[in-house]
Amino acid sequence: MIKAIFATMIAGTVVGFALLWLEYNYFIPALNSRSHEESPVRALARPCSPGSVFQDNLSDGRSGPFMVIIPAGQFQMGNIINLGDSDEQPIHWVSIDRFAMGRFEVTFAEYDRFAIATGIEPPDDQGWGRGNRPVINVSLFDAIAYADWLTFETGYKYRLPTEAEWEYAARAKTKTPYWWGEKIGFSQANCDGCGSSWDNKKTAPVGSFSVNPFNLYDILGNVYEWTCSEYEERYTAEEQHCLDEPNRDKLHVLRGGSWYSLPRYIRVSARSRNKLSFRDFTIGFRLVSLL
Repeated sequence: MIKAIFATMIAGTVVGFALLWLEYNYFIPALNSRSHEESPVRALARPCSPGSVFQDNLSDGRSGPFMVIIPAGQFQMGNIINLGDSDEQPIHWVSIDRFAMGRFEVTFAEYDRFAIATGIEPPDDQGWGRGNRPVINVSLFDAIAYADWLTFETGYKYRLPTEAEWEYAARAKTKTPYWWGEKIGFSQANCDGCGSSWDNKKTAPVGSFSVNPFNLYDILGNVYEWTCSEYEERYTAEEQHCLDEPNRDKLHVLRGGSWYSLPRYIRVSARSRNKLSFRDFTIGFRLVSLL
């Protein structure tokens, strides 16, 4: 009996590693090579004014995610009010070029369309519902694959944000722990102690709270958001870079906190990290697109 159980465990481990190998060595490269082919749609002109909202066309005539133009600028990155953790140091100035960012976290409706088109298994919604709830249980590999598919579908380059781009967009020229002020307040976001009806229970539908000054919804709380930057215990400029080929032996940065996080972990400068293949019901993502 014990030998049978042990054999089953070994077999399950082998299958798990095999699936990860296929994901990293077959599925992602296949989408990457496809993204270099000619797009099936002609890319439409985009607005250029900061705060403008737009959607790119997909090959089936439907529209892609809502995107917002984020202005170029400089900001101080890190724990500028001395309330955070040691990995939020050193405080440093970063310059950011103009880019577009998802107005909302990527939803199940958007990700499910990708899953159907590519024939992959859609992620579990924990029984909370799909549609306009943020997609969860997605790895960094899943997020990259969706971005590559969207690049092919629209003719515009999509990717995950760098950690610096994410914090710049979340701060939106503010200098307080949360973009709305010094205190967590009441029902400004979805976290464990934010005062919303979803706190410490489940995700909220996207757009359930006020936009920040850059016209972005739910940038703090609801779900952790993957970035394309490798994690470092102290900033040494990796936060400003996006790796073309993520190193599976390294940790990557997650930002924004989640419905399960305490208020201190949804601050604009708070950092988290995990392995590239990690999936969880607190983790989703939003994309950026180059202009």
